[in-house]
Amino acid sequence: MKYRAIKGVRDLLPPEVNLWQEVESLTRRFFASYGYREMRPPVMEFTEVFSRSIGETTDIVEKEMYTFHDRAGRSITLRPEGTAPVVRAYIQNHLYTLPSPQKYYYIGPMFRYERPQKGRLRQFHQIGVEAFGEKDPRMDAEMLDMLRGFLERAGIEGLTFEVNSIGCEVCRPAYREALLGFLGEELGSLCPDCLRRYRVNPLRVLDCKAEGCRSLRERAPRIGEYLCTGCAGHFEALRGHLDALRIPFRVNQAMVRGLDYYRRTIFEVTSEALGSQDAVAAGGRYDRLVEEFGGPPTPALGFAIGMERLVMLIMERRGVKEPVPEVYFVTIGKEAEALSFRLASEMRGRGVWVELDYSGASLRSQLRKADRHGARYAFIIGEEEISAGVVRYKRLSDGEQGEVRIEGIYRFLGVE
Repeated sequence: MKYRAIKGVRDLLPPEVNLWQEVESLTRRFFASYGYREMRPPVMEFTEVFSRSIGETTDIVEKEMYTFHDRAGRSITLRPEGTAPVVRAYIQNHLYTLPSPQKYYYIGPMFRYERPQKGRLRQFHQIGVEAFGEKDPRMDAEMLDMLRGFLERAGIEGLTFEVNSIGCEVCRPAYREALLGFLGEELGSLCPDCLRRYRVNPLRVLDCKAEGCRSLRERAPRIGEYLCTGCAGHFEALRGHLDALRIPFRVNQAMVRGLDYYRRTIFEVTSEALGSQDAVAAGGRYDRLVEEFGGPPTPALGFAIGMERLVMLIMERRGVKEPVPEVYFVTIGKEAEALSFRLASEMRGRGVWVELDYSGASLRSQLRKADRHGARYAFIIGEEEISAGVVRYKRLSDGEQGEVRIEGIYRFLGVE
């Protein structure tokens, strides 16, 4: 075959795409109950939107972004994550003038150049939420409560919620010095990337996936021992709120986030079903990012869910069911074809999935097609049925047959 999909991307086809639509529908219904509204930022941004917010020394900016120059010579990037575009939109559209908190969600594709693996593609999809204007730790707990409720309604079980605090501008410098001292004695274990990042951003070493760097994580100094009074109080209050909401969690002091904009609360939701790539959702606070983008001081937090991984978990738990037509019209003669064509239009207008035969094939051939479509009923119309004002039906699952008057079709199908 001459043309194939690019490596790291794939086609979403029925019946799997029906499950994606189900997840998207649940997203819109459930997040609305918490006051979140949909935002649709573009998939392209000026490169600075990401390099400034995510961090120049992160894997995303250094290795994974799809960046190109447009015809005007401007550097453009396909979005690798959703928070930075939402922050840019929040400021550009003066959404900070609206009553706080402002709460948004988005659904859409992201792009990163990395090795394709289970649940991770170069074009992948995320459900994300962002909340602006509230610093109270109850907002952190409420967001985790919303995430738990969403995943439960999606049918996901056996999840682990991990939380940590990675401090702020007040307590980070002391921790940075402690971490530098520790890493300085372990330089032989660092990968080439982390040797380069060691002085620029040592916290990034703790998020590195290379084996040597990962082995240092358990022995490295803990940020929790360096938290300032404000960060420690915020984290203690968050844990109390999570207990009050009966959200099971564990504190993971070795956890950091791979993006530079996070402050204070960070969290991950993991599943053993995904193996080593176990994160289903992750997020945290980024209280300085709006200000760093040129907006007013605005506390903010959010999370993102990987849709590929979420759908994978749902499929592994309950599979995916192929939707099938409710009715397949089988006709004999031109008059019957015309009648079925009209009835199909009326029935579709009431939300009934109807298929019909256009070939003029034999009765037996049409019934075989109805069976191949997996239709629930074959509705058979010929001259006798037209004269009597009825349709004959055959339930294809068990062969039951009968007839129903045309005006009673909707009652027969349970559609009023």
